[in-house]
Amino acid sequence: MRVVGESEMVALGRRWARCLQPGTVASFRGDLGAGKTTLVRGLLEGLGYKGIVRSPTFTLIESYTIADISIHHFDLYRVEDPEELELIGCRDYLNNQDICLVEWPDKGGDLFSSPAIAFEISHTKEGRDVAYRLFRDDPCWTENEGL
Repeated sequence: MRVVGESEMVALGRRWARCLQPGTVASFRGDLGAGKTTLVRGLLEGLGYKGIVRSPTFTLIESYTIADISIHHFDLYRVEDPEELELIGCRDYLNNQDICLVEWPDKGGDLFSSPAIAFEISHTKEGRDVAYRLFRDDPCWTENEGL
């Protein structure tokens, strides 16, 4: 799907947010500046979050609570060794109650290697291409493929 500009990326996230359920792990791949955090912001807004969405590039994790659901936004760009994530307890976030949104998942070794959905964002001359791949059967995503 082609998006042009930040507002379209946020709008895409808002529309797709209804498909995020507790226990979902979603990964986000793309070059620096591709729009990963912008898409996450749209997802959070679509879930009802009204505050500022900060990139967790330096904090590693930003957590939000919306309607009694915890959403954890990870940015693993600066992680040099996946063992760092084990030492700070990141595995505890992987449960059936929380939603995990993970940028740069490959930096996490095996920890985030089994997402329910993986987003890939690439630069084009006209804007960004956003593709996704499902790793589990989820009618919401398949029914809304053309969002």
